[in-house]
Amino acid sequence: MPDINLTQAEADALIGMTKTKVNDDVYDYPGSGGSIVVPLASKDKREQFVLDIRRARIDLLKGTYQNRARQVVVLVRLDFGGQPHRNPDDEEIASPHLHLYREGCGDKWAMEVPTDRFGHLDDLWQTLLDFMAFCSIIEPPTINRGLFV
Repeated sequence: MPDINLTQAEADALIGMTKTKVNDDVYDYPGSGGSIVVPLASKDKREQFVLDIRRARIDLLKGTYQNRARQVVVLVRLDFGGQPHRNPDDEEIASPHLHLYREGCGDKWAMEVPTDRFGHLDDLWQTLLDFMAFCSIIEPPTINRGLFV
């Protein structure tokens, strides 16, 4: 079982670690209600990561981009097009919002999306590219854009 309780230093190191695709598979950007799970690895292949892309069934502008480590630890998650998020301190964060791993809390805390890193939140494709850059995915997987992105 992977260690799901990371220190903040470990989580920050994993977030900043450069990640690459593990194979040459081609993925289709998910349509309504779809999702894809893309394996990634650190450059030295010692750490395994996952990129999740999920879309809502009815609202095509609602979804989640997520980067996980050790199969289960959510390092970074971008939720868009959905409801606001209520943090454990009762602060409400509007959608879209960004979750970053926080020691002792996992991904329970959200923050406003940094517009200097995500400049086109109305463009899901560009937001995916920005998300992969934010997560240090330097050799991204091949994803077919599709019609509804």
